[in-house]
Amino acid sequence: MANPFVHIELNTTDHPKAKEFYGQLFQWELKDMDMGPMGTYTTIGVGEGTGGGMMKHPVPGAPSLWLPYILVDDLAASTVKARELGGQIVQENVPVANMGRFSLVTDPTGAIFGMWENTNK
Repeated sequence: MANPFVHIELNTTDHPKAKEFYGQLFQWELKDMDMGPMGTYTTIGVGEGTGGGMMKHPVPGAPSLWLPYILVDDLAASTVKARELGGQIVQENVPVANMGRFSLVTDPTGAIFGMWENTNK
């Protein structure tokens, strides 16, 4: 499939509570990573299928939400195209050390999603 969902991320107002809830509900493999000033990032291993992660929501006062990431071959071009099609760019071409980079986009209906480009191929 072209442009599959490759990562699903929970931005939550209560990271420990969310971790406990989802860990017990689905028996996911949850591993904490220290991300320095960003705090703790918990990776979600699901076995088969698309995994993800969870973290304290980086926007104070914003509600908890699940954020899907979609794989693209050329992040810069896809970000430009999203803007041309009426999307609003929330964050653009943000690097993630030794992994890839992402842009966050709000589509014309108000839904937010991420686009992900692997740079560690």
